[in-house]
Amino acid sequence: MTRQTAFDDLITLLGQRATRSKPELDQHGRSESHFPAMPPEMVTYPESTDEVAAIVRICASHGVPVIGYGAGTSLEGQAQAPQGGCCVDFRLMNRVLRINAQDMDVIVQPGLTREALNAELRATGLFFPVDPGANASLGGMASTRASGTTAVRYGTMRDNVLGLEVVLADGRIIRTGTRARKSAAGYDLTALFVGAEGTLGLITELTLRLQGQPEATTAAICGFTDMAQAVGAVTETIQMGLPMARIEFMDAASVAAVNAWSGTDIPLVPHLMVEFHGSDSGARAQAETFGQIVADHGGTGFDWATRAEDRTKLWAMRHNAYYAIKAARPGSVALVTDICVPISHLAKAVSRTQEDIAASGIEGPILGHVGDGNFHAILLYDDQNPAEVATAKALSHRMVTRALEMGGTATGEHGIGLGKLDYMQAEHGAGWDVMQSLKAALDPANIMNPGKMLRQG
Repeated sequence: MTRQTAFDDLITLLGQRATRSKPELDQHGRSESHFPAMPPEMVTYPESTDEVAAIVRICASHGVPVIGYGAGTSLEGQAQAPQGGCCVDFRLMNRVLRINAQDMDVIVQPGLTREALNAELRATGLFFPVDPGANASLGGMASTRASGTTAVRYGTMRDNVLGLEVVLADGRIIRTGTRARKSAAGYDLTALFVGAEGTLGLITELTLRLQGQPEATTAAICGFTDMAQAVGAVTETIQMGLPMARIEFMDAASVAAVNAWSGTDIPLVPHLMVEFHGSDSGARAQAETFGQIVADHGGTGFDWATRAEDRTKLWAMRHNAYYAIKAARPGSVALVTDICVPISHLAKAVSRTQEDIAASGIEGPILGHVGDGNFHAILLYDDQNPAEVATAKALSHRMVTRALEMGGTATGEHGIGLGKLDYMQAEHGAGWDVMQSLKAALDPANIMNPGKMLRQG
């Protein structure tokens, strides 16, 4: 009955903002990807850091697991509750607390989404650049060390979080980092919590680095006969120091899905999508230089656009590719892979993955962030067909094993969660034991998002 006592105490603390309503529990137990539903036993909606701390203290005193929840867009089951417990939904902590335009930083609450932040920043001439595609919460993005289409120029969440406020497993509230652009003062606790997936504490406030809105933006799309040509063009572009803001890849199967979804008629060959930020003349010159590189590497159909509506349409097409691919096989389940390799190995990694998928009998369109060696195969299968389930899992396993052999990683941006636990030992070796020691020091009772990232027991 000890959990029931905790839930009673949480209702006393929060009133109607603590609920055991089955529809809300079910909503918070689902995932964007292939994991089965794992609902919590209670959902809470705090409005302040002090309330978060009180929730954690109550849960800690009764051994109740605590799972942070943002927008629910994670792809490795990070916000699901395999051991039940209390879900802390941050949707009511969604304010911009302070914009420091002169210093180009902003202080926000974790439930604020990246689109809402950029809407708030529009009049300042600044923007927050990290764009994972989904309209994710900023706390969730920090917790999974998210990146996305703009990482090639602006970096990942690791590069854009200056400081945090965090509630630890015993209810203590700490602050990490400062608003200074550099510091040599002690351990980098900010970096420790960015990417910890809520296993060490709950982020309740973020200080984020901002960028100036570019004077001009130019986007372009072009096709290639094969991936090797596309990677050759990207490699030369990087080596020349051409400052790409985004450079994305879609294979022919992804293009076909996007055409069916969006009503476009892009030729069914691999495509690069690129964007440049800069001055009016600079962005145009960069696009023209890129066009010459594309031609040298056998690219065709090079088309670029400076009008905002054309660029918006182009990137909406890319951001909706996941849903377009899922719609290509109605009723299917998507296992979304997320490997990242050194760029020199990218063409080989993609071509071997395509060969594996072609021989497997299931569909698996490929897209990704070619500028940093990160790509995703979206494996579509019937979860009622054991053979297809086994095939999809075997394909994903081969992709990760190959990435690690190439000096890459099991996950470039989606995180570990439930889905990548089996690869932590292979990727980190004794380093995984060190992570376990940090977890034991900060959360000895293992109440913070248990079952994710680390061994249990």
